[in-house]
Amino acid sequence: MPDGNREQQAEALIAKMKAARGYMYPEWEFAARQDPEFVEAYNRLYELSLGEGRHVSAKVREFVAIALLCFRGGERAGLVAHMRRAIQFGATPAELFEVLEACVVSGGAPTFHRGLGALMEVVGPATRPSAG
Repeated sequence: MPDGNREQQAEALIAKMKAARGYMYPEWEFAARQDPEFVEAYNRLYELSLGEGRHVSAKVREFVAIALLCFRGGERAGLVAHMRRAIQFGATPAELFEVLEACVVSGGAPTFHRGLGALMEVVGPATRPSAG
């Protein structure tokens, strides 16, 4: 593919991903400019994994992603991005807090703590998640 078309494809893909997710890491922008076909394939998998499912909503899928990122020691920026995305899908701070509570037994206190730091960034440290 000629470089001009590849650049246009990359820029269009980056804009699409930013619009759909509400964020995009610089590393993925770099990757899209290097190989837009590869990143397009990854993005399709991302959409299928974290978008609306036939039986599970995108909000619930984000809850699963948040729990896994907390457990795996994911970077705070990723946790924050997925929490904000869950909120876009209708999640409340109280629901996010309960997702973190569900991580304590199976993931341990460090998992919970990691999630709390991200949630505090999303809602503010003085904000108490409430029922709605």
